[in-house]
Amino acid sequence: MMIKKILFFLYFITIFSKTLYSNDIILRDLADLNEPWGLSFIDHNTIIITEKGGNIKLFNLAKSQISYINHNLNISDKGQGGLLDIIYYNNHIYVTYSEKMDKGKSSTSIAVAKYNKNNLNFINIFRSLPPIKSGYHFGSRIIIKDNYIYSSIGERGKKDIAQNPKLHPGSIIRINIDGSIPIDNPKFVDKENWASEVYQIGVRNPQGMSLSPFNSKIYISNHGARGGDWFGEVTYGTNYGWPILGWGGTNYSGTKIGPKWKKGFKKAIHYWVPSIAISAIQIYNGKEFE
Repeated sequence: MMIKKILFFLYFITIFSKTLYSNDIILRDLADLNEPWGLSFIDHNTIIITEKGGNIKLFNLAKSQISYINHNLNISDKGQGGLLDIIYYNNHIYVTYSEKMDKGKSSTSIAVAKYNKNNLNFINIFRSLPPIKSGYHFGSRIIIKDNYIYSSIGERGKKDIAQNPKLHPGSIIRINIDGSIPIDNPKFVDKENWASEVYQIGVRNPQGMSLSPFNSKIYISNHGARGGDWFGEVTYGTNYGWPILGWGGTNYSGTKIGPKWKKGFKKAIHYWVPSIAISAIQIYNGKEFE
């Protein structure tokens, strides 16, 4: 029987890191980057990369060459925000980013452009509402499955907003790849008070998301506060409980948040107490690490 292994990459150091050794594995510098955040393969030799400050770069693996791609995104790189995740899909580029809004506010947004190696003309297809004045907790991972976009939307450091399903922060959203709303999202089935894009609620800052090659399910990793990081599944209409639940962690002041879990809320698959600051994740199907 094939052994199923889940590898947690705290950052995508597998490609862009200082030399690191583990038995027979050697990781090498391949490119000089400034705060890289997301990447996606265009083909076997070409990777498209985002840098938090706003650059989009193409990296040619065969030639070890980097080139810049111009774009039209209006980015706020305050705090943890910036140009974040990226996916190449059907000759289009999808990105998540913190969109600069009025009065110092920003939103976690999703945009799409037809792929061009010189210039990307993006069109917004989702904007998290309401815009919030905060440099924290954007979430911003993105997965495409069956022509649906799933994306993690952080609660921007506003805690209780994650329990308001009428708003986007603190949720997992699902939209069609053109930005329209699936007719079987929770709002249209059994949760009429939810925002039309919201698929799951009660998350804090999910910075990892992966589509499993074993069961075609989507999994996320989520930052707790002082303790309480976790790994869990994206499921229809459920609530991970933040900030009613503390997932085993406490506030940074040391005060209690809530129980690790209780009946009526979605339970994570695995918790880390103390926190390990888990970020990007990849679920791997192969024999490389046996």
